[in-house]
Parts: sequence; structure tokens; C-alpha cells
Amino acid sequence: MEIEEILIAHSMPLFSPSYPVGPYRFIHREYLIVTYESDPAAIRAALPKPLEPAEGNLCYYEWMKMPDSSGFGDYQESGSGIFATFRGEACNFSVQMYLDDEPPLTAGREIWGFPKKYGIPRLSVMKDTLTGTLHYDEERVALGTMTYKQQSLEHRLNEVKAGLLRLNVNLKLIPDVDGKPKIAQLVGYNLNDVTVHGAWDGPARLDLTPHVNCRVADLPVRRVIGGRHQVVDFTLPYGRVLHDYLG
Repeated sequence: MEIEEILIAHSMPLFSPSYPVGPYRFIHREYLIVTYESDPAAIRAALPKPLEPAEGNLCYYEWMKMPDSSGFGDYQESGSGIFATFRGEACNFSVQMYLDDEPPLTAGREIWGFPKKYGIPRLSVMKDTLTGTLHYDEERVALGTMTYKQQSLEHRLNEVKAGLLRLNVNLKLIPDVDGKPKIAQLVGYNLNDVTVHGAWDGPARLDLTPHVNCRVADLPVRRVIGGRHQVVDFTLPYGRVLHDYLG
């Protein structure tokens, strides 16, 4: 194997890559997002500096159903985040994510630093309720419910799209072969080529169960603000380094 062959490889193992070359296109990606007020001390403990909490001590918990993802296939995902700011710019910080498909789990961690672990999330319509669940090691650790398509946002889709275009931030941590930090970065990215097929707001509820290895309840629910259901297409591009802790 020549050096040039090694340097153009995009993922391990070399003979059977874990994921294809990006960027990655998602079609009809469906979301249930529950926004809630949490404990300010818990938010500060989970939010790496120089990020700062946004006003209101707001977090979000979301479920995502991806039926058509280029290179990744059909899978589902669930996780939590914090509304924050980076040098005055509003952003979403991903705290933890759980999904049921190896290629996007590996690609997400290795490229962008998404905080992904394996879990079993499910988003479905149960009679008149949009329902999200997350199971970890067969234990249910999260349950979110929202009224189904009662408050249409068809006249505010530009506003929904603007929210999808805002800055997203991950903390990427990769050790060197001696166990010491090799990469410690805040990574930023912005979705592009966004199309919103539909969006709805409505009342929601969220129940998070404490679990030592799936710590979704470490950002406790103090007050639910509301839910959003949306169906969108977008392209996930490569990211950029916002802050290098080792630089």
C-alpha cells in the first residue's frame, strides 16, 4: 500500500470504511423537539467555556427520525442540548446523543465530535400523540409527548428555517495513543440547502429517568416550554474549529 493511498483514505477500517465521504444529505428528517427550563448550575456544569448559557436557562431534548440519509441509511436518534452563545452569537450545544446505527455514530464522533453513544430511540405517532422514547440497555430513560399537528406553522416556515440555519456546536475530544489529549476543540457547523416541508408547535411533556451511563436526566426538567414537530431536508457539511483548547 502506497503512502498516497493511506492519505486519501477517509475512514477506518481502510478495506471496509465505516462511512462514506461527505457531505451528507438528509431527506424528510422528522423531529420532535421539547424545549424546557433547567437548573442553571447543571447547565453551567455541562456547557464548556467559552460558551455561555443563553437567557432563560433553556435546554432542549429531541428525537429525530432519518428515513433517507445518504451513506447512513434509515435510523433514529435522540439526545439533549443547551441553548447557548459563542462570542455573542446564538448557538445550540449538543450535550449527548443516542442512536441505533453504527456508520453515523462513528462518522459523527470522528468528524464533528458529536457526543454519540449507542441507544434505541423511537419516534412515532400513537393515536393523537407524537411520541418519542429512548431505551438504554433495555431501560426506558426518556419519554416525550406532544399533541399531533394541532398548531400549524405553515405561515412561519421562514422562521423555522432560520432556526435550522443557526450555529451548532460540539465538543470534540480525541486522545492520542498515549492516552493524553490529541484533539480538544469546539467544533461549529451550519446546515445548508435546507427545505422545510412542515412544522407544528404545541403542548408537550418530557420525562427523564436518572441512569448512570445514559445521563439525560442530569439536565433536569424544571418547566416545559413547549414542543415542535418538523419535517425537513438539509445537507450536513463539514465543520470548522471555533476554539482549540490545545492551541
